[in-house]
Amino acid sequence: MTLAPYASDPARSRGREFALENAVARGPRSAYQRDRDRIIHSMSFRRLRYKTQVFVAPDGDHYRVRLTHSLEVAQIARVIARILGLDEDLTEALALAHDIGHPPFGHAGEDALDAALHKAGGFDHNAHCLRTLMRLDSPYCEHDGLNLTWEMLEGLAKHNGPVSKPNWALTELDAAYALDLQTHASLEAQVASLSDDIAYDNHDIDDGLRAGFLDIDELLAHPFVAQRWIEVERRYPGAPRERQLAELIRSQIGVMVNDLVAQTSANLDGVGSVEDARAAGRPLVSFSAEMAEAERGFKRFMYDKLYYHPDQIETARRARAVLAELYSAYSQEPVLMEESWIDTLPRYEPDRSRHIADYIAGMTDRFAISCHARIYGRTPEGLSNV
Repeated sequence: MTLAPYASDPARSRGREFALENAVARGPRSAYQRDRDRIIHSMSFRRLRYKTQVFVAPDGDHYRVRLTHSLEVAQIARVIARILGLDEDLTEALALAHDIGHPPFGHAGEDALDAALHKAGGFDHNAHCLRTLMRLDSPYCEHDGLNLTWEMLEGLAKHNGPVSKPNWALTELDAAYALDLQTHASLEAQVASLSDDIAYDNHDIDDGLRAGFLDIDELLAHPFVAQRWIEVERRYPGAPRERQLAELIRSQIGVMVNDLVAQTSANLDGVGSVEDARAAGRPLVSFSAEMAEAERGFKRFMYDKLYYHPDQIETARRARAVLAELYSAYSQEPVLMEESWIDTLPRYEPDRSRHIADYIAGMTDRFAISCHARIYGRTPEGLSNV
């Protein structure tokens, strides 16, 4: 496939943090294909299988977790990248890796670690994604981290836009390997970011209905989905309700993707290079103004009815308590951690506290629960409300 002039070209990559003179070539892959493969084979990616997406430690087999969500984002992102002439491998790799920095229990876990590190700079899942991939997940003999390309790391750092006030983790990493935090990221990173929105806007409908947290009549009456629902009922009047709902979600995704492609294509008129895209001063991958407003309204509905549902709020409170108690236990008795983490525990603050937070952030939901039970002699109740 021929890349568009504004695409990230792997042959023109800025390289990797660690240049290896004696690197072994393993197959005819581009630099971004290697990034994607390193993500997929990483331990941190595999752990996403047991990390919260919407519901904490769900008992049902059909609820989404960070891993399945990341796969869904990657599928949407790759389709958009292909239509726009962007590098599909870089786009896919960014989508697969974008949630790696999340601790157990999702945003509740992030809040707990941020509070625990209030004297040590706090905790941010996006910066921790970079920290994990550049320093913590280290399967290679020659260097720390996965040694991903500059474009991959830049995209993860700035997929939501320029970073004017990086936290301590991103500041340290940027000092070691400058990521031009003041500019916008590549178009591939921008595609991955909005593909994330498309995926969870729609797939969270499925999980919310399955759990009984969303009222189907309220949902189907919402302006963001009402028109598509009318069309689904017209086309499939005798189909079972669950199949109609699946068709609704597919239709919603298609409408959002088509809108994004059309608006982005218009935005890219006159853009001649990836450098032009970074220097544009605004995101060039975007929805139309009408779609963006409708999507924001639907997000407000989902926060009100699903993410901030009273049961979700109570579960999040319990999850925060589990991580706070784990942090307290490891701070007072570091010997409770795994041996490799004890051996590398820094002597002085703030590195000591950050090291303990790194250990906890890498846990899956179920491992955090089992560690808590082993230390405190009880299994936390009510951590799964589905």
